[in-house]
Amino acid sequence: MKETRQAFKTIAFDADDTLWRNEEIFMNAQDEFIRLLSPYHSETYIRDHLGEVQIRNLEHFGYGIKGFTLSMIETAIELTEGRILGSEVHQIIDLAKCMVAMPVEILPNIEVVLKTLQSECQLMVITKGDLLDQESKFARSGIVDYFDVIEVVSEKTPATYEQILNKHHIRTEDFLMIGNSLKSDILPVLDLGAKAIHIPYHSTWAHELVDDTVLAEYDDLVQLSDVMQVLEYLHCKKAQEVVV
Repeated sequence: MKETRQAFKTIAFDADDTLWRNEEIFMNAQDEFIRLLSPYHSETYIRDHLGEVQIRNLEHFGYGIKGFTLSMIETAIELTEGRILGSEVHQIIDLAKCMVAMPVEILPNIEVVLKTLQSECQLMVITKGDLLDQESKFARSGIVDYFDVIEVVSEKTPATYEQILNKHHIRTEDFLMIGNSLKSDILPVLDLGAKAIHIPYHSTWAHELVDDTVLAEYDDLVQLSDVMQVLEYLHCKKAQEVVV
């Protein structure tokens, strides 16, 4: 084990918008959907209503492209009062298929960091979403071999993380989580008594935002601007040897 600030035995990463780009795919699809419904309502009204439908459908369909697609179809039916054409519904389905087929774009410096940490500790992924979709993205990502464990969950709560740590016999003091979502990747882990590093992504789904008054309660929150800073934070000896 290389010299580090703390000898974490397991470091876990979120996947979407932490390892690879994802939010842009949803944003672009949403823009196309709004254009499709523009003859019926204003952009703001469509966007807001779709967001409301997504939130209420999370308990039924969970996260991911499939749930998003069903929410788009439901929104289209509601906002057109059932007048949406079958051909227009088919356009929504084609839009979803394009989302699924989008190439996986690994974020800058991710592979450099994974290569460095791979020899230092167990690497894990803990991600939300549709199992089939996430498995497909990992298969196409080219980085799956860096990870010892991949966990796809329906929701990220302290109880979820606790179950995963217990399953793999990991102590909270030996665990570090890295992710872009304060709500899903960071605060639940801190609530559990483990450590977490927040690396913000340039765009975040509104459902994942956390009020500043809530953040003020966490004095152990660590936020870095780039994943390469994780190596510096951990005082990895290899950090100075890396050429980006």
